[in-house]
Amino acid sequence: MTVLDGAALHLSEVYGPTWQGEGPFAGRRCGFVRLGLCNLSCEWCDTAYTWDRTRYDLDAEAPLTPVATIAEQVEALGCEMVVLSGGEPLIHHRLLRALVDTPYEWHVETNGTITPPGWWPDFITHTTVSPKVNTRDPEHRRIRPLALDVWAEFALHGLACFKFVATTTDDLDTIDTLVDRHAIPPETVWIMPEGQRVPSLLRRHRELAERIMASGYNTTTRLHVLLWGTERGR
Repeated sequence: MTVLDGAALHLSEVYGPTWQGEGPFAGRRCGFVRLGLCNLSCEWCDTAYTWDRTRYDLDAEAPLTPVATIAEQVEALGCEMVVLSGGEPLIHHRLLRALVDTPYEWHVETNGTITPPGWWPDFITHTTVSPKVNTRDPEHRRIRPLALDVWAEFALHGLACFKFVATTTDDLDTIDTLVDRHAIPPETVWIMPEGQRVPSLLRRHRELAERIMASGYNTTTRLHVLLWGTERGR
C-alpha cells in the first residue's frame, strides 16, 4: 500500500472464492469485500446487518478494521477479481484508495448517490451503479441527479453499468424515465428482479421478462440466491 497507511474501514466480511451473482459479470470467479454503513435504508435489503443499527450491533457486525488487515485477507482469497460491496462503499471514498491500490481487478457496487472521486477510473476496473426506485427512502435521498449524470458518463465509456432492482412493471416505467432523463445508454442497463427466495425470484423475473425485453435492456438473475439462498459468505 502506498496511500493512507494506517487507515481503517468498517468491515463486514471478506469471503471467497465465489462467483459474482449479478449483472454483466455474473458467473465470474471472484472474492468479495463487504463494507459497513449505508446512506439509504431499503426495506428489502439483504445485507441490512451492515447498516441497520435498530436490528444489529454494528460494532460487532462491521468493526473498524485496518486496511492492511483487509488487504491480507483479500490476498489469501487468491482471486484476480475482487468486488467491493456494502452497505455503500463510496461513503468511505476518502479511505478506499488505500485498499484498491493493490494488484487486483477491483469492481465496486454502489447505489449511485455519491459522485466518484477523481482517482476512481485509475484504480477501479468496473462499477455497478444500482439506483433505488422502489424503497421507502424519499426520492431526494435515493436519486441524486448530479451523481447519476457522472455515472452515466462512466457507462458511456465502458467503465460502469446500471443495475436496477425491480418488483413490478411500474418500477420499469420509473427506470425508463431515469434512463431518458440522465442519458444512460440502454445497452448498459441490467434489470434484476427483487427476491431472496428462489420461488419469488423466478416468479418476478418471469412477470417482468417481456417488458424488459421490449425496453431494450439486459437482465440478470441472482445466481447466489439460486445456489445458496440467503446463506452469508457466499
